[in-house]
Amino acid sequence: MATDTASVAKQAEISRHNGNVAFKKERLGAAIDAYTEAITLCPDVAVYWSNRALCYFKRKDWERVEQDCRNVIQLDGSSVKARYMLGLALLEREDFAGGIKELEKAFDLERSTNPDGDMVEDVWQALAKAKYLEWELSSSKRAWRLQKLKDECESALILHQSLQDPQSEDGSQASSDDKVDQFELLNEVFSKALEDDTPSEVPDYLCCNITLDIFQDPVITPSGFTYEKAVLLEHLEKVGNFDPITRQPLDKDELIPNLAIKGAARAFLKEHGWAYKTNPAF
Repeated sequence: MATDTASVAKQAEISRHNGNVAFKKERLGAAIDAYTEAITLCPDVAVYWSNRALCYFKRKDWERVEQDCRNVIQLDGSSVKARYMLGLALLEREDFAGGIKELEKAFDLERSTNPDGDMVEDVWQALAKAKYLEWELSSSKRAWRLQKLKDECESALILHQSLQDPQSEDGSQASSDDKVDQFELLNEVFSKALEDDTPSEVPDYLCCNITLDIFQDPVITPSGFTYEKAVLLEHLEKVGNFDPITRQPLDKDELIPNLAIKGAARAFLKEHGWAYKTNPAF
């Protein structure tokens, strides 16, 4: 029995190898067939599902990408690759909430297990774009609803004013001024309601001193300056072991996560979705 199981597993690995060869040659159909054979033989191996999902991803077959990635996650909940592809597939199907949820999980998993890996930035860019698109959609809906409400309020105010005595105790000019003041106050109220959806500038204290982009994973140096971790580590590796601003000697072991700034940056992004587009790589 053990021999039969080993033989099946070996054949599944051969099929996976054949799929990998076909994939490298961009023969996606052949690769899918090979991975499907491996899945049929050993359905509990997550990488077979993940590899086939990547083929469907290349073909932009988002429904099958979702199906295969969900199978991967059932077998291996820590698969960053599966959550990343699932998130993108859901976004393509206009499921913004679901897509963002999976991308956030992929981002947190990759940052905790491989913070210096290239995929951290890839996932962040996808997440930032999704967050911005979600904000853009909801912002447009809010703006439309507010404008409709404002129009109704203006109509009601005009009707109310028309029913009032056109002459005040001080004369018609005072009455006219009061009417103008009422409309100005109405405009002020609705302008205030739109403030969070109006793009402006991200506060300096929430931006990296090197890139000037809003923080993702800020760290503070002994000199008291805060930088984006990945950017500072690159500086220490390629430029030299010193603080970019003070020029004081600096080792990566001296870096401390700036949790206060990290929390403030996340809170700012939550309230101002337009800020996700401030990154030039967006």
